Amino acid sequence: MRVTGGEFRGRILRTVDDLSVRPATDRVRQTLFNMLVNRLDFDDLTVLDLFAGSGSLGIEALSRGAARAVFVEDNRRAVEFLERNLDHLGCTGRSEVLSIDAMRYLQQSGDTFGLVFADPPYAFEVTASLPSLAFSRNVVAPGGYLLIEHTPDVQFKDSPLYGIGPVKKFGRTVVTFFTGKGSNETTDRNLPGHV
Repeated sequence: MRVTGGEFRGRILRTVDDLSVRPATDRVRQTLFNMLVNRLDFDDLTVLDLFAGSGSLGIEALSRGAARAVFVEDNRRAVEFLERNLDHLGCTGRSEVLSIDAMRYLQQSGDTFGLVFADPPYAFEVTASLPSLAFSRNVVAPGGYLLIEHTPDVQFKDSPLYGIGPVKKFGRTVVTFFTGKGSNETTDRNLPGHV
């Protein structure tokens, strides 16, 4: 698994060698970031990587200029690899790793981010509740984005808190974008999102 763009492009990321962590593939990450670069200004952007695993999504954002990334992962072995990846790339000063449950973090966090990734295990039973929780707790900054990777059978409900779309399919993997209602998804390139 390699970083697909930016400062760390081509650098290898390590992760656990079992199925307890399911990293976003290089193709998925490259496509998502090609879409995001037209929607966000990565300079000064703060990023939250939930169910971070190897940290590939948050690290990709740091590689492309994000100011800071917070990684939330409760698998201890995955956290060890994540911390090694950050150290190897020299970006520990721009990152924070929290070894806690992602749902607990969302329920307790007072921080706001311009870009939030959530890549829960496919067997995670409450994936559909993530957007409501993230937007009701103001974890996503006004004009910011939440991206959730999930299986095709997960259905998200419409809400006055957020808009749904675009939706990108990669075989068995689907990534759904969410934005706060009232944000201008195509022109809002200067997001506060500071922690």
